[in-house]
Amino acid sequence: MGKNAKSARGVQKALGRKLDKSTLPPPPPPPEKEHGSSKPLEEPNLPGNGFKVLGKEGYDDGGVADLSLLIDLEDNVQRRRRGETEYFTKLKADLLPRATVGPMADLTRRDQKVSLAQLLFSEDDKCEDKGPSEVYTDLADGEEDVDTIRNRRERLAQARAALKMSLLLREPACASLSLSELCKRLLILAGKDGAEAALRCADKAIEIAGSGFWDSDEVAIEAENPPRIKTNYEKNATAPGLANPATLKYQPMRIAYLCLRSALLQRGNALAALGKEEEARESYEKVAPLLEEEPRCARVDWERHSLWVNIGNTYSRTGNFELADKHYQSAELLGNDHLSETGGSESDGKGMVACAKRARAFALKKAGRLDEAKAIMKTVVEQQIKDNLEAEKKEAEEKAAKETE
Repeated sequence: MGKNAKSARGVQKALGRKLDKSTLPPPPPPPEKEHGSSKPLEEPNLPGNGFKVLGKEGYDDGGVADLSLLIDLEDNVQRRRRGETEYFTKLKADLLPRATVGPMADLTRRDQKVSLAQLLFSEDDKCEDKGPSEVYTDLADGEEDVDTIRNRRERLAQARAALKMSLLLREPACASLSLSELCKRLLILAGKDGAEAALRCADKAIEIAGSGFWDSDEVAIEAENPPRIKTNYEKNATAPGLANPATLKYQPMRIAYLCLRSALLQRGNALAALGKEEEARESYEKVAPLLEEEPRCARVDWERHSLWVNIGNTYSRTGNFELADKHYQSAELLGNDHLSETGGSESDGKGMVACAKRARAFALKKAGRLDEAKAIMKTVVEQQIKDNLEAEKKEAEEKAAKETE
């Protein structure tokens, strides 16, 4: 006997699952064609004057293309790995990795990725780490008010949620970035007391970004509150890292470099919190080669600036002011370039110069050269007052101009 004829409902369901290839978008470009934000734009695509590339023609995109690579909203990696037909068939049947329980269960895979990006990168006025600088400062002095502690814990919880979501979506780049954020936010919440846990997160972020393999179960532990570390845990590293040859068939090396830059910097901060200055310095110094081919723009120069100041601080804390000041001078020079060169960002330049001068003043104080330290801080404060007055005047003029329109 042959098969029974399908019911009308079954036929309709089968037709609903059938893929119309004529409606598919163009295939993604090959990985080697994805340059992220390393390639300057011919015209600025964002408002403001902080996006001109110094020393050459072009404009920075503000990191937008890098963010697109890391979050991969278009699922280019999955599409290359599975092939267009299989990918879109599974997408239509809702068979691709996504959260299926909890508050995000009703969101599509793409919308869950948007939520993940918000967890990782959104900032508000309460964020103590708001802004472009990544200079390590111990903010946990034991005198924080209730609201500050609550906000720090909420930020830490967001990073844990981002890590959990990254693993559910099977997005290793986002998992690495989530671990780096966990490292950063643990240090903000607990300072030295949280440094061991922060260092553990940074090391796992580096492992994901590397050329070897990593253990997703071991990483998932960091999404728990608190993480339950098992001393007898037998590692099962089977997931290829972002720089592993198996991974690079489907995505550009730049993704690994972006994650590594963040993880190494935060690892240096965790080591500095533990008082391991030489190891911290080595971690910071590993970032510098990853920035050599990056454009000279305010966004990346802040990253370079943070490195030089952090390295200088490791020397200052070990009593070597001369080597510390050498790095503060390098950091200050980055800011002066933006103040002196055509198209530089004046506000970012002033910020970099002020940050480098404050670091030098603290180092001078530590070295017992109090009068020099006070003189430098006096110039920093005076410049800040002047800049604030100019900003207020400009804001008032713009408001008056709008009212007369």
